[in-house]
Amino acid sequence: MINTLKNHIVTYPTPQNITYFWSFGFLAGFILFNQILTGLFLAMYYMNTTDNAFDSVEFIMRNVNYGWFIRYLHSNGASFFFIILYLHIGKGLYYKSYMYPRQNIWYSGMLIFILVMGTSFLGYVLPWGQMSFWGATVITSLVTVVPFIGENIVNWIWGGYSVGNPTLMRFFVIHYLLPFIILACVMLHLILLHIPGSSNPLSFDKKNEKITFFPYFYIKDFFSLIVLLIFFIYIVCYMPNLFNHADNYIKANPMSTPKHIVPEWYFLPFYAILRSIPDKLGGVVAMLAAILVLLLLPFLNFSNIRSNKFRPLFALVYWFLVADFAILGWIGQKPVETPFIEVGMVATFLYFFILLILFPFIGVLEDYLINN
Repeated sequence: MINTLKNHIVTYPTPQNITYFWSFGFLAGFILFNQILTGLFLAMYYMNTTDNAFDSVEFIMRNVNYGWFIRYLHSNGASFFFIILYLHIGKGLYYKSYMYPRQNIWYSGMLIFILVMGTSFLGYVLPWGQMSFWGATVITSLVTVVPFIGENIVNWIWGGYSVGNPTLMRFFVIHYLLPFIILACVMLHLILLHIPGSSNPLSFDKKNEKITFFPYFYIKDFFSLIVLLIFFIYIVCYMPNLFNHADNYIKANPMSTPKHIVPEWYFLPFYAILRSIPDKLGGVVAMLAAILVLLLLPFLNFSNIRSNKFRPLFALVYWFLVADFAILGWIGQKPVETPFIEVGMVATFLYFFILLILFPFIGVLEDYLINN
């Protein structure tokens, strides 16, 4: 066991030219540890009933020693987790980390991303504020698009005919368990990573061009962690509600609907895709497809050139995709009216067009230009 650990965290051969973009995986692991640890402390005081959930969160904030700090570490940790995950996925897209022989690493990473999204949605419901209640109602109601059995599935999720006490209790239990499942998936992700080894910006895999992980990349990851902690602690201590919605500090009221129901910021691009399709079933399918389409990238790669350092056209299209994703996030928080509806439709079309059409076409075109 000691030799195995040594081979994976000490003498693990690492390309000597990897940059700080390769530290996002380590930072994501640190934030996951923060979420699990702070979540365990919060669970000691949280009461998962509709009558007491909101008040128990307020009790943690006001009466528990440093409860506000732990709660803000947890709530803002979710936002930082998604910031790091999006950067980590973006790095993988830019350097084509989904190519053979690392496609299984990509699949496991996408599985982690989906599980984190589910865990975050469940956690957003637990404070039982206005946005928590109505967000849960709207999102779970989307399951009704399933033909014939959609209504029954929703009622089963709710534990009744509306979002209520059974719903909150189920969401709390699943939210408590999922981080440990994510942790197991992270371990699998690391095992799959260490089979072919880490990639690098220039995509060469020569063994004589690698050095041991310790101490060189420990120092690099530790420096990245210090930078992350500076921003993280600053937000927690001085801007703790930067990522939170004001309506969620009002206790859930089924008789009062918020003026504008929006999910957390990290769901906004996919929420914009959902709203951009006039048909309810089509919107749900498009939202799910926006996530699952990333699993198709290993099959849609028709270029033997891995690194974008040598693919200027692909790099240009990649930044168009980043800009389009940012526009979708901006549209997701806007009201459903002109011109935001039309902009959302165009951005949704471009999202799928870039991933399904332009990425494969650019790969074929660049290979042709290089060989001819």
